Amino acid sequence: MSRRAARGERRGAQRAGGGVSRDPTNVRKIEHLDIVGSDRDVDRRGGHFDRVHLSHRALPQIDLADVDPGITFLGRRLSFPLLISCMTGGDHEVIRTINRNLALAAQVTGVAMGVGSQRVMFTTPAARESFALRANAPDALLFANLGAVQLNRGMGVAECRAAVEVLAADALCLHLNPLQEAVQPEGDTQFGGLAARIREVAQALPVPVIVKEVGAGVSPADAQLMVDAGVRYVDVAGAGGTSWSRIEHHRQSGDGDGLGLAFQDWGVPTPTALRRLRPFRDRLGLIASGGIRNGIDMVKCLVLGASLCGMAAPFLAPARESADAVIAVIRRLQREFVTAMFLLGMREAPALVGNEALLLEPAPTGADW
Repeated sequence: MSRRAARGERRGAQRAGGGVSRDPTNVRKIEHLDIVGSDRDVDRRGGHFDRVHLSHRALPQIDLADVDPGITFLGRRLSFPLLISCMTGGDHEVIRTINRNLALAAQVTGVAMGVGSQRVMFTTPAARESFALRANAPDALLFANLGAVQLNRGMGVAECRAAVEVLAADALCLHLNPLQEAVQPEGDTQFGGLAARIREVAQALPVPVIVKEVGAGVSPADAQLMVDAGVRYVDVAGAGGTSWSRIEHHRQSGDGDGLGLAFQDWGVPTPTALRRLRPFRDRLGLIASGGIRNGIDMVKCLVLGASLCGMAAPFLAPARESADAVIAVIRRLQREFVTAMFLLGMREAPALVGNEALLLEPAPTGADW
């Protein structure tokens, strides 16, 4: 364990009154929260959505009150296409508070929610409580979550089922994070043949599998592998938001070798990833995340082909405070989303999906989307 990680373990134990599990996976969860809270530059603020321009309507020909932002995903009606994206979980009171407040807010506002990686509950049984959220969100669309690379490290269908069951989840996210694992001091980098393992899980589980990146984007070649594996939903999770490479840099002993900083902006921006996956829209339901920070960005993602938009960073600080603080952020996002729809003259959110006629054309010269 690095000196930095050891310090994180001691801090975590102190905050929990000495009762927190010192399992390395659990300690890493606590360190991640500390780093996100202490380094504002882990949010790379790429501004990639600023290069996507929508066609304003001076005569929208509808009333603002006529706008319906609701959308259906996995057969569930959502108040608008927001996913509180996967963040955390583990044996720590702060983590339990965050997930509980997020779940309560998702229930009240009618949006979807994903949990952080549930690997920790297999090494720290006490962490299961942080994922047992169905009582707080009986009607919400909930996503379980495991690292896909763990399928090459001894986990299999049984563990995936357990992750779904503890949450009573509607789907399982298998996250892909090769960059984070490559930078992480204790990272797992055995990604060889992983598509075949994903296929086994997708065929065996009673709920859909969603494959997601964690901030570097999904390529057309990746999308083809997922289609071939029987996966029907992909979260492109592009570059421009939270950099897990930078986060892992902070966990290096001393300053490390700078690898995490060198790759902190690596990846395909979210708008670019969505456009590159245009040929797969009839075979893959697309979720957009990575650098989305307001309701206007959400509308742009739907126009570029997504059906659901994930955000994590904007909810972290409010979730430490209360469910009401999270709800306030969600209400603001919804108002922004509805206003943007009104200014495009669009009554219903599903009509936005893939409707690139709403984009200003041609794209700006040299635009990376």
